[in-house]
Amino acid sequence: MLIQSARALKLPCQFLVGAATCAYQIEGAPFCDGKGESIWDRFTKKPGAIIDGSSGDIACDHYHRMSEDIALMKQLGLSAYRFSTAWTRIIPDGSGSINQAGLDFYSRLIDELLAAHIAPFLTLYHWDLPQLLQDKGGWYNRDTAYHFANYADAVSRAFGDRVKHWTTLNEPWTFCWSGYATGEDAPGLSDGARGGLVSSHHALLGHGLAVPLIRANAPDSSVGIVFDLNVVTPATTSLSDVAASKRFEGAQNRWFLDAVFKGAYPEDMLNLCGDVLPEIENSDNQIIAAPIDYLGINIYRRSIMAEGTELPPLNFQRVSPPGNYSAVNYEIWPECVYDVLQYVHQNYAPNEIFISENGLALAHEIVTDEGEIHDPIRGKYLVDHLSQIARAAKDGIPVKGYFVWTLMDNFEWAYGYTVPFGIVHVDFETQRRRIKDSGKIFAIIAKNCSDS
Repeated sequence: MLIQSARALKLPCQFLVGAATCAYQIEGAPFCDGKGESIWDRFTKKPGAIIDGSSGDIACDHYHRMSEDIALMKQLGLSAYRFSTAWTRIIPDGSGSINQAGLDFYSRLIDELLAAHIAPFLTLYHWDLPQLLQDKGGWYNRDTAYHFANYADAVSRAFGDRVKHWTTLNEPWTFCWSGYATGEDAPGLSDGARGGLVSSHHALLGHGLAVPLIRANAPDSSVGIVFDLNVVTPATTSLSDVAASKRFEGAQNRWFLDAVFKGAYPEDMLNLCGDVLPEIENSDNQIIAAPIDYLGINIYRRSIMAEGTELPPLNFQRVSPPGNYSAVNYEIWPECVYDVLQYVHQNYAPNEIFISENGLALAHEIVTDEGEIHDPIRGKYLVDHLSQIARAAKDGIPVKGYFVWTLMDNFEWAYGYTVPFGIVHVDFETQRRRIKDSGKIFAIIAKNCSDS
């Protein structure tokens, strides 16, 4: 039945079906060939920071097994691959001299993807800030935005002839608020709302400074940014819950979307957070609003909010209704994809939209004696969520592709290796890869799109 449902999906012509990964989560080789230290290299050594005490020091050893992993992508029939470059492989200190060995690794990756007829989608920043920049304040320091622009310039000069899809930042809500407001992620600072707001302003400034540089170096390319967005619903119809929902939606969604698409932060957020706002210079809004070609949306769940005490002055609490949940306690709610696409299309109307991450974490999975991994829940998850994308496309929303999170089991940040998301299983002792049943379902969907 699941196979039939996968074959029956009606996605748009030329729809891209791909997988997403992140440098720190898969590459390993933390100090090979001149790579510098990132905040995640440092943070994972902090006692208690990672649930299983692990790190990305080896992870999937993709740095040494890249060709094997591209062969897997080809076997799955992927038409696109979204990956990130590690800033510290290319500019080890965050600023200054370029490490040619780092550029060479990604150059080989890009060439092998193109040879396999897989479109490279390059993300410049997926959370791994150089530690030496963090020592100077990290995203609290306005200078970091300019260092990021220089890094974007170097990478786009090197690969602008071959990479046609560029993403500046991945999920600034998460790396700023979890890294600087709550301390869950690197660099582990718990400075509340001011931490999230100041760091995110400088991150968005870095994005805006980078866009024209990428355009100059890769003039026939598409440039975008990836936000993790939620459609937010009040837990009840009470005025207090409705207000809390709006505050949360303002922080996670509109703070970022308004800045990029409307050229100003939302007025209600500026009024609410007046005491903890960053310093915003006169030209900042214009820089941040540099026109982009596409928006990437990372979507894993809906958000149901009530009045609470989290992150004042946002003062919300998340409500988890009865239902099915993933291993990271995300509600399985396929309609969230349709809802977020409608929300973005109606309020901001990007030229193109990609679902740049969506996937399911399950508890530890078992390899059978026959070497198979049966994960029908994940297979159904993929079909159900892609069905919502097909629905949105039929309604005229310009959604152009879908990237499953993730290609293969990896280091999942604060969860370590306890919550596999991959459609490919990795035995971390032997590094053997095996395509799961969900990967086989995904391959059917990819083939249908390539044949259409």
